Amino acid sequence: MQTVLIIEDDATMLRGLKDNFEYAGYRVRAASDGEAGLELAVNGAPDLIILDLMLPKINGYEVCRLVRKERLEMPIIMLTAKSDESDIVLGLSLGADDYVTKPFSIKELLARSEVLLRRRAQTEPVQYRFGDYELDLGARRLCCKGKRIDLSPKEFNLLHFFLKNPNRALTRDQILNGVWGYGCYVTPRSIDRFVTTLRGKIEANPRKPRYIQTVREIGYLFDLAEEAAAGERKKRAS
Repeated sequence: MQTVLIIEDDATMLRGLKDNFEYAGYRVRAASDGEAGLELAVNGAPDLIILDLMLPKINGYEVCRLVRKERLEMPIIMLTAKSDESDIVLGLSLGADDYVTKPFSIKELLARSEVLLRRRAQTEPVQYRFGDYELDLGARRLCCKGKRIDLSPKEFNLLHFFLKNPNRALTRDQILNGVWGYGCYVTPRSIDRFVTTLRGKIEANPRKPRYIQTVREIGYLFDLAEEAAAGERKKRAS
């Protein structure tokens, strides 16, 4: 189930959007001001953001800018009461993917959302490779030099989440929300246990991990910087 974050300060519109997206089969998170919306965007890893521009505390333009500053790439659809071209251009230049001008058709908004989510799914690689490992999303399988490595469903999802967010310090809350979702009671210690188990399956020396690095007082970082640098050197040499 894909997660849609709706940031809208009009309570009636927020309820209507939430009901319609849930009816269409999405998991919905909601915020009524920019500050709360930004926190949910950064820590909740939603698949899509529906973002009103005129928000209290932090306006939608700034929310969009800060989301992209965090290198989060989920699609963003702006909701705007303004039809002025310069306002729309500003929102798109800050990283929004599409816009809908109020009043709008909920069917149109749902259709645009589906298009963006489908496009995003098509751009994600079917397989991730790191070192001698290959994570196959379609088969939900991890292999090392052709040999399958058994992962539990949560271990698979945790590794997938790390690979989608390489070279980025992830808090335990971000990992919790991205892998387990909201409303699931999982303690930071439980996340640490899953990381320890996963390290035992992909690290040559789990005590001195190559990939899953601990970031003190924050969480974890999946380190692919060295491999990216090696790839660039190889590209330049060819």
